[in-house]
Amino acid sequence: MKTVGVILGGGVGARFGATTPKQFLKLAGRMVIEHTVDVFEKSPHIDEIVVVTRLDYVDQCWHLVNLNGWSKVTKVIVGGNERMDSTYSAIKSLNDYDDGTKVLLHDAVRPFVTEEILHRCVAALDVFPAVDVVIPSSDTIVAVHDNGCISSIPPRSTMRRGQTPQAFTLGVLKQAYEKALAGGLKDFTCDCGVVRGMLPHLPVATVQGADTNIKVTTPTDLFLAEKLMQSRTSDLTNEADLRSLAGKRLVLFGGSSGIGKSIRDLALVNGAEAIVASRSSNSVDVADFNSVNSFLAKVASDDRPIDAIVNTAGILIKRPLSQMTHQQINEMVAINYHGAINVASAAREHLIRSRGALINFTSSSYTRGRAYYAIYSSTKSAIVNLTQALAEEWHNDGIRVHCINPERTKTPMRTANFGIEDPLTLLDPDDVARTTLTAISANSTGLIIDVRRTSIPGGLN
Repeated sequence: MKTVGVILGGGVGARFGATTPKQFLKLAGRMVIEHTVDVFEKSPHIDEIVVVTRLDYVDQCWHLVNLNGWSKVTKVIVGGNERMDSTYSAIKSLNDYDDGTKVLLHDAVRPFVTEEILHRCVAALDVFPAVDVVIPSSDTIVAVHDNGCISSIPPRSTMRRGQTPQAFTLGVLKQAYEKALAGGLKDFTCDCGVVRGMLPHLPVATVQGADTNIKVTTPTDLFLAEKLMQSRTSDLTNEADLRSLAGKRLVLFGGSSGIGKSIRDLALVNGAEAIVASRSSNSVDVADFNSVNSFLAKVASDDRPIDAIVNTAGILIKRPLSQMTHQQINEMVAINYHGAINVASAAREHLIRSRGALINFTSSSYTRGRAYYAIYSSTKSAIVNLTQALAEEWHNDGIRVHCINPERTKTPMRTANFGIEDPLTLLDPDDVARTTLTAISANSTGLIIDVRRTSIPGGLN
């Protein structure tokens, strides 16, 4: 029997306070709804997707379908003013489907739903007519009177917090809604509530959700979602299959030593062509736009596409600002920041052609300016902002832009500034290289990807 995922994205986002509905705001370089639909699109348990949205966003949704190549999206329909109106619109759009069709209703603003949750819902529908996704409540739940005083405190052990998807067989969902609407009942807060209220004889099963399956309702939620998206990237290395690099062409700025050299070596081992550009190897200076632009044009002169451009070029001079010369300051800004801008500007036309990836590098020092390398840490902060901005600007061009954020790493540049350190406190450049090459194939964009050792002893990057 067919399984249909219904993405409910018809809300106006009144609680969020933005003029744009929250499902169309950007999260890690893509709209929130894009992350959500992606999970359903990639799930082997979902056969078809229906997107419910506002009338003035129907064309936008079809644009996203084409942009992302979502083959499972068969309908984009108009919802209503309330949640029940949108669900009923979806039910009516499935009027010709068999009553045994499995339907998963999911909030467009829950982008962290997982394949495991979808699987649990679909499997549970083999036994039950209705399924809710829940997680235990870590807080005590209290019921209150109209006067604000507590009326009861249910045992926390029996309390659960509801999430989505909520899953049903189509016939049951249709029957419950028609009965509710016929009686003029529209004050239900969720679809399981409709089924429980209208068909109380039917059991509603529960399956385990996830604490990370959050709903983006307020600006704070969006901030937390950004951090959650960032933390999720730590799993990239575990999922890496670098065989997909075979036959791809990479250009590495600053690839003659340190992390850049490790990226080059690992790319070559996995069948990619890795072309290095640096001042020491072939006199390519990222601080000079013409130098960068001419080099990329020369690489592309054989009419073969460039699949990824990685910029690891950077310098660090560790000393108080008062003891730095203007020449040293200008050189650090020119290479660390202007260099990233030059590489990005020259890279765009090549990456549009290949729908490829631009990978920048930052440092954990970007989160807070550090004494004795104020210029370095501030330029690295700028790189993060540059990455996030370009990810949004270039999204419609099909270019993915990411930024690698490694913990302190064993490189010649670090040794020159910090001397000999305990190797157990430093990342291996090969680990950073693996994460970088994995990021090239990531479907998302705008990720700030942390690369960390487990339990690194104290110290600053």
